[in-house]
Amino acid sequence: MAKVCSMCGKRPTYGNNISHAHNVTRRRWNPNLQTVRASIDGRPMRIRVCTSCLKAGKVIKKTR
Repeated sequence: MAKVCSMCGKRPTYGNNISHAHNVTRRRWNPNLQTVRASIDGRPMRIRVCTSCLKAGKVIKKTR
């Protein structure tokens, strides 16, 4: 499953781990995605949304 936010399109970013001995290995930072029941076009759907979109109020949560 892709680690992409449904609202803003935020994706993993890539970089390097650098040890004290300056050994360099690749790593990635994943966005903090949460599965949420949201109201999309008036219907409840499960979407994966990053926490910054939830906090900003870009998603209308649907209660059961």
